[in-house]
Amino acid sequence: MIMEGFQATPDDGGIAKRLWVKFKNESLCALYTPFVVCLASGTLDSKSFLHCISQDVYFLQAFAHAYELAEDYADDDEDKEAIRVMRKRVLRKLKDQDDLVREWGFELPEVSTCDSATVRYTDFLLATAAGKVEGEKGRGKIVTPFEKTRLAAYALSAIAPCMRLYSFLSKEIKAVLVPEESNNIYERWIDCLCSESFEANASRIEDLLDKLSVTLTGEELDVVEKLYHQAMKLELEFIAAQAITQSTITPISQVQEPAGCNLTLFCDFDMTCSAVDSSALLADVAIIAAAKTDLDDCESPYVHISAADLRATWSNLSSKYIEEYEQCIESIRPSETVGRFDYEGLCKALVQLSDFESRANDMVVHSGVLRGLSQEDIKRVGEHLIFQNGCKNVLQEILGRENMHADVHILSYCWSGDLIRSAFSSGALTELNVHSNELPYEGSVTTGDMIKKMESPMDKLQAFNDILKSRENNSKHTTVYVGGSVGDFLCLLNADVGIVIGMSAGLKRLGDQFGVSFVPLFSGLVTKQRELAEGSCSGWTGMSGILYTVSSWDEIHAFILGL
Repeated sequence: MIMEGFQATPDDGGIAKRLWVKFKNESLCALYTPFVVCLASGTLDSKSFLHCISQDVYFLQAFAHAYELAEDYADDDEDKEAIRVMRKRVLRKLKDQDDLVREWGFELPEVSTCDSATVRYTDFLLATAAGKVEGEKGRGKIVTPFEKTRLAAYALSAIAPCMRLYSFLSKEIKAVLVPEESNNIYERWIDCLCSESFEANASRIEDLLDKLSVTLTGEELDVVEKLYHQAMKLELEFIAAQAITQSTITPISQVQEPAGCNLTLFCDFDMTCSAVDSSALLADVAIIAAAKTDLDDCESPYVHISAADLRATWSNLSSKYIEEYEQCIESIRPSETVGRFDYEGLCKALVQLSDFESRANDMVVHSGVLRGLSQEDIKRVGEHLIFQNGCKNVLQEILGRENMHADVHILSYCWSGDLIRSAFSSGALTELNVHSNELPYEGSVTTGDMIKKMESPMDKLQAFNDILKSRENNSKHTTVYVGGSVGDFLCLLNADVGIVIGMSAGLKRLGDQFGVSFVPLFSGLVTKQRELAEGSCSGWTGMSGILYTVSSWDEIHAFILGL
């Protein structure tokens, strides 16, 4: 019934911070590239690493020239000096590049070529710094201090995300290194990017961008955002383009057999795909239908209570469900935390939860609140449903890619399959399969009853197993389950990869009690990659007692499909 959600409200700050927060989920995707995963695991081939850092010279040259132009644009002497200092740092690093790489324990190749991904970013940066921005005047026509300030801000908006991105990635990598082993040959390079001096440089650029942007108009700030985002995307493309010669664990779509990826993706619906709980949407449909009947002052065989009474009934049902759900979760938790993964004990506990969920649905049916809902209204609500950011894009790409032999199945407690199907009624999403409860109709109006197909974790697991039994078994196949509620628990554990998004408090409490480990997906990939290099990894398999956590669908996209 009522699902638990989550949200985060970032602090307001200057434009640089706001743009980083806005596009941070995209930056997370870089963590899942083969290059970064191999680097973090310490197994990256040194030739791949050296080729990547050999591109630094082209980036540094472009930075230096962009700073030179930005300094020329800046009208304030203090701003000019700040940019001049940044340029000197870049020139110093350019001069000392070979020595710095030697300090990391490597030797740069004598000859290097500029990669196409490098060219795309440096060309973009230099064009931006030269004032060649769509809708902007050419450099020779700059006459006012405001015009100069604007172009200086544009130049910095094309540099700032790169510095922030590498600062962020290095810290994420540093966090998954194993301190006691300390055998990652790239740790010195990682430490350099994690250093206080690198962070200070990134912050100086952001602070100056904030200062230069204060006088910009709303339209000009929109240009800053577009340039920032474009620079971020080009830098991510550069990271994704780094050639890897070794076997990797990610992305799933590229590590399977040449004939293509065989994938079955399972998803919960409420608060996993949707941003709003479906029971709340159906409550709105019922209350609006009752209000319309009140206004029309007409007899209806389906709606028997006023909108006010119906709203009160829904509120009481919701409150009662939440209270008794929490009591049920507490009652099925073992008195002491289990030291190991106890699947059998978890299954026994979830049987009691299944009984509770069935009784809760019976209360809803007996209350009559689902009676008299128009099928057209239910479908309309589904068509306008708000999804979690990135969810629909991931599902559409999985179903639309030619080299992926993929099925997508939605396993949901939702009372109305029509609502879910209408939510996915566009594009390739019509091909996905919905497994949920259904509301029966007389004509086109609900009777108030419910066809119960999916009420418990056991029901979901049964559907999960039935689907897997029906597929062809003549090739390697990977199963991924995405969910975040207690109802998803057994499927998450049985899938080859169980991904938890929007984790409910109940799932976390029960998992901790029954020995389930919740591991950030990036950290899990690094461990898997290390095992693969050591020859001890046999791929993804279920029932390990490990579930992988993510904060967004962008991470799921990067893990399954790549950037």
